[in-house]
Amino acid sequence: MNNKTKQTVLNGLMIALVCIATMVVQIPTPGTNGYVNVGDCVIFISSILFGPITGMLAGGLGSSLADILNGYSHWALFTLIIKGFEGYLVGIMIKNNSTIAKNLLATTLGCIVMVLGYFIAGAILKGSFIISAASIPSNVIQGIISMVIAVPLASSLGKVNYIKSFKIKVQS
Repeated sequence: MNNKTKQTVLNGLMIALVCIATMVVQIPTPGTNGYVNVGDCVIFISSILFGPITGMLAGGLGSSLADILNGYSHWALFTLIIKGFEGYLVGIMIKNNSTIAKNLLATTLGCIVMVLGYFIAGAILKGSFIISAASIPSNVIQGIISMVIAVPLASSLGKVNYIKSFKIKVQS
């Protein structure tokens, strides 16, 4: 299999994993009619291990697909942009030099992008920044939970020889 095929398969796999993680683990938040999920965890892992493009595709396409499949189609375009940018930003900050401190900083900024992005998108969809502000606490919790899971998991997975060899073959 050539590198382009491996990259396509990897991107498709990470898109599917983000979608599944978003759809399977859902904690409803009554105040917002939405839910907290762990899709961001997979976005962070994708970005840390495989770079900004895979993180962007996994975040944007996987999360927006989950929105469509879960009946939140009106959020899908916003999600595509917000989660895509979140994944890209984390991947760009990490590049090929991943440390725990750098991963924490990058995922923290990714969480801030997600929280602010959904705050603005909510204000557009609901017509009010005050109503949209109700989503901030649950989005912050979602981001923190995802960071707590993703950073140590990505650090451990990054040490696996298979992941290292795959990353080198795919990214070069």
